[in-house]
Amino acid sequence: MSLKHAILGLIDLRPMSGYDLKKTFDATAQHFWAADRSQIYRTLGVLHAEGLVHEDVISQRSRPDRHVYRLTEAGSAELESWLRSPPPTESPREEFLARIFFAGRAGDAELVRTLARERRALVRRRLDAFRAIEAPATTLAERLRALTVRNGIVHHEAELRWLDELEEAL
Repeated sequence: MSLKHAILGLIDLRPMSGYDLKKTFDATAQHFWAADRSQIYRTLGVLHAEGLVHEDVISQRSRPDRHVYRLTEAGSAELESWLRSPPPTESPREEFLARIFFAGRAGDAELVRTLARERRALVRRRLDAFRAIEAPATTLAERLRALTVRNGIVHHEAELRWLDELEEAL
């Protein structure tokens, strides 16, 4: 998935400004796709140049103009094409696991315990964040979005169990 498709998908939910997109990413999609503000604005510029989004400029009295983006027909077709295309094979990259893999060279179980303790704290924070996401599940679209949150919860719970196994192996 590219940021381009994530943004098209979010704008398909409702027209949004770059600021709205950042807030929406953080509140709804952060568990499977992260984007910083500069990436969002840069990608919006590309999407606009490609004719995939239309930009409405809304004048505001005490603030800078608000730029709100909505899908064009071409943007909707691009999103539909992406949704219907076969998913690519993803190559995982997990620095934490690489460190565990190579930690044996140090012969230092305490190093592994420290790495596991730090990872456990991170996973617990992320798990708490997932559990705090309110995901209504009335429509099919809402149920599918709620299930992506559930996926994040299940993966983090599994990692906590795996960290228990790691520590037991030491």
